[in-house]
Amino acid sequence: MPIVGQSAETTDWVSRFADEVIEESERRAPGKPVVVASGLSPSGPIHLGNLREVMTPHLVADEIRRRGHQVRHLISWDDYDRYRKVPAGVPGIDESWAEHIGKPLTSVPAPKGSAHPNWAEHFKAAMVDALADLGVEFDGISQTAQYTSGVYREQILHAMAHRGDIDAILDQYRTKKAPAAAKKQQKPLDEAEVEAAEGSGAAAEDDGSSGSAGYFPYKPYCGNCEKDLTTVTSYDDATTELSYTCNACGFSETVRLNEFNRGKLVWKVDWPMRWAYEGVVFEPSGVDHSSPGSSFQVGGQIVGIFGGKQPIGPMYAFVGISGMAKMSSSKGGVPTPGDALKIMEPQLLRWLYARRRPNQSFKIAFDQEIQRLYDEWDKLDAKVADGTALPADVAAHARAVGTAGRELPRTARVLPYRTLASVADITAGHEDQALRILSELDPDNPLSALDEARPRYDKAEAWINTQVPADQRTIVRDEPDAELLKSLDEASQQSLRLLLDGLASNWSLDGLTHLVYGVPKVQAGFSADATPKELPAEIKTAQRTFFALLYRLLVSRDTGPRLPTLLLAVGQERVRALLGE
Repeated sequence: MPIVGQSAETTDWVSRFADEVIEESERRAPGKPVVVASGLSPSGPIHLGNLREVMTPHLVADEIRRRGHQVRHLISWDDYDRYRKVPAGVPGIDESWAEHIGKPLTSVPAPKGSAHPNWAEHFKAAMVDALADLGVEFDGISQTAQYTSGVYREQILHAMAHRGDIDAILDQYRTKKAPAAAKKQQKPLDEAEVEAAEGSGAAAEDDGSSGSAGYFPYKPYCGNCEKDLTTVTSYDDATTELSYTCNACGFSETVRLNEFNRGKLVWKVDWPMRWAYEGVVFEPSGVDHSSPGSSFQVGGQIVGIFGGKQPIGPMYAFVGISGMAKMSSSKGGVPTPGDALKIMEPQLLRWLYARRRPNQSFKIAFDQEIQRLYDEWDKLDAKVADGTALPADVAAHARAVGTAGRELPRTARVLPYRTLASVADITAGHEDQALRILSELDPDNPLSALDEARPRYDKAEAWINTQVPADQRTIVRDEPDAELLKSLDEASQQSLRLLLDGLASNWSLDGLTHLVYGVPKVQAGFSADATPKELPAEIKTAQRTFFALLYRLLVSRDTGPRLPTLLLAVGQERVRALLGE
């Protein structure tokens, strides 16, 4: 069902785009399913920034489904693109993979040890798994399959027949215009030059302009070495005979393009061709595709040659990463959706994309900030449950917890992420100890099995194990710090006595929170229930001093997990011993 209850002023961005897309689809293709699209290149790990390319149309498509319309979300896997470079930090590869530069991604071997048949399938698989966990429904289209089976043959022949029109459009945006005679004498880039050009961004959106026989928007892959370092030397529109030579290995051949399936349109022509072929109504684009002369802007003109229209869709902003630990990155430091889903539930990750407009940048937290994000999410969850959340927040929450077809699986017993992380840290994988601590958080409603706290507990444990450096992990002392205990002044000794006297009667998360914050208040002559407004500023200083003392006595540091959780984790008997009772 649609997400309702919002005025025009508070309607969320997803609903606004859904309105526009439905209206535009009815204009272009009345009565047909609405088509939205994403494009992903499995040229290496598909990172969290790329996920915005999927989540933006997914959320819009899902809202359209909620309203009862048929909709297709296409994900074009650009697996017939050239292999551009050997990415750094990817396990299972070495410098020998450089010999495959220029081949289609589906012709490059997968990293060593992979169960997948080629490079593209290896990196595609991880993204497919992550999208399934996120509840993203899509129709996947392999561009290798499309091109090599001849699906686009008519479109390729059409582009070749209208190459002059395409060249004229592209020429409006070329910054370096060579004289016509010189242009005819241009030679194709060799491998080293292509790599250098790609490093500067010059070849990232190749428009096919080089070639001694004029402009051609099509690149064959070499019949000998499989690389795209080829030059079309002649083309006959009547017979579709095309001749090319390979600058990498010297191979040359003549083929009939109406029978030939080993090549593709250059990117700036390929993308608008697909808009027209698929009837795409909505597709967002990144900032790198939205500047003057870029593929999205130029494609808006070229798409008319194929009888189509440019999709509507926003420019989406950068997605940053907050503090991913180097120790956890096996992918060259590029965090993927799979990396994020190891440490956070799908609902939280969906919410991060749903609550921000596409043109707003945001960060995904791998550091301590994840605890604050989870606190914020849990507060929103509670507000939605009691009906006090704002309409736009209700909409973002609804889009996070499920789709038009289903609700995502969620943790049965919701406990604070920071508490679970602290417990996982202190217990170091001992599940029986973790269950003991968690069952004592609320004695009136104890946790009966660790599975009740899953999968959130597992995510918090993974965060501790992969994102928290060893020197920040919590190690409880084996023996009391006799020297420190002996050196304490009377006030410090009194604070420990007050704490120890209250342990038994306050042995729960809430009770211990009240106790540890209350001890400095009582010492200063106030009630343990006194609010901050009723207390002098010095009390906060006294609390910090008291907390630091407890941390030093329990874990030999000045800081650590929240003290109530730490006390529960250590256990009452051991706490009493370490505090010198």
